[in-house]
Amino acid sequence: MTDKASTTLVYKIVIKASAQAIWDAITKPEWTDRYAYGGRAAYELKKGGKYHHEASAEMKSFGLPDKIILGEVIESDPPRKLVQTWHPQFSADMIAEPPTRLTYEIFESPSGVCTVVMTHDVTGAPLVAGMVPGNNNPVESGGGGWPWVLSDLKTLLETGKRM
Repeated sequence: MTDKASTTLVYKIVIKASAQAIWDAITKPEWTDRYAYGGRAAYELKKGGKYHHEASAEMKSFGLPDKIILGEVIESDPPRKLVQTWHPQFSADMIAEPPTRLTYEIFESPSGVCTVVMTHDVTGAPLVAGMVPGNNNPVESGGGGWPWVLSDLKTLLETGKRM
């Protein structure tokens, strides 16, 4: 039986970059290919718009499908807020779980830094809930979850290089 308890995970990171630069890095394929696990994201940035994240060549070599994450845009308020569904296609068991809800909020300060708050509601999706914190997968094995993704995003935007 699947646990239907509500589970919301919240991650925050401060990045020395403009809200627009962070928004672009989250939503534009030429950026998403440059950090975290790679692969290109495609968004239709309007309510009801489609979202998918394509597998990198390395991911495909492990047998993952061309589109590893599917979703729908619920709210798009550039460059401040993006709410979407997030449904990994990594295995039949994950596909059987319901889509989760992922929210990015970008708060810009006058000093030129932004706080990014990522909220991931993984209610009813215990496999996703176990995967995204990165607790069970050391970075060396390629699985640092959202903390690793956000840290690599910060590094890229602040230095021009990956972690």
